[in-house]
Amino acid sequence: MSEIIVLGASNAIPTPQGETTHLAICTGEKIVLVDCGTNPLVRLEHARLDFQAISDLILTHVHPDHIGGLPLFLMDMWLLGRQTPLVIHGLAYTLERVEQMLDLFDWRTWPNFFPVEFHRLPEEEMTVLLESDSLRVYAAPVRHILPNIGLRFEFKRENKSAAYSCDTEPCPAVIRLAQNTDVLLHEATGNFRGHTSAAQAGEVATQAKAKQLYLVHHPTGKFLQNDPSEEARTTFAGPVILAHDMMRITL
Repeated sequence: MSEIIVLGASNAIPTPQGETTHLAICTGEKIVLVDCGTNPLVRLEHARLDFQAISDLILTHVHPDHIGGLPLFLMDMWLLGRQTPLVIHGLAYTLERVEQMLDLFDWRTWPNFFPVEFHRLPEEEMTVLLESDSLRVYAAPVRHILPNIGLRFEFKRENKSAAYSCDTEPCPAVIRLAQNTDVLLHEATGNFRGHTSAAQAGEVATQAKAKQLYLVHHPTGKFLQNDPSEEARTTFAGPVILAHDMMRITL
């Protein structure tokens, strides 16, 4: 049984009720972490996930709420004795800046540091990012303020699929990533540059013929004025769920 665990569901402003959006994709065979805005170590422990089992980390783009916690996360795994390799995936634009950030901490000089491999992705639609016995992951550029990717996850044993829009304005790439998917996790930050409102997310889900819509990267806590899921239901007839931290989605 595969799961998507929403480790955080908030937009760029975290609150006590919502950490910045990041996900754990769990297949039993492996755990793939998506984004690292804050150190996910505590959230992984709450979810009863072993950080040693994380084989891959996907970084969608270089805004701080998606990569800012990476140096501390790597350092803590090193201090806790990790020795197994970690593959970090992202666009060349993203990983170039990630390496520059890590170099500020002289991370290459940390003794007995575990192997880290950087996998640079082309800015092409439906690029196969990762392939294993249980999981296939596709990436595609989406429309944000800077280079960014959305994702499609295909769970082979269950014959199920899920898509993640990441930060984006409504765009055809997300519709193609989410085509006929069982679950679409779509941002609902608001209708302004580089982002999407809940109603627009509903429109994307409708055009993609997604079965369920989960809203992520939305305001939380005192910043949540109205329920975005009600807005999304005006444009999408299927189930709409407002994602929250530590939510588990079973595939």
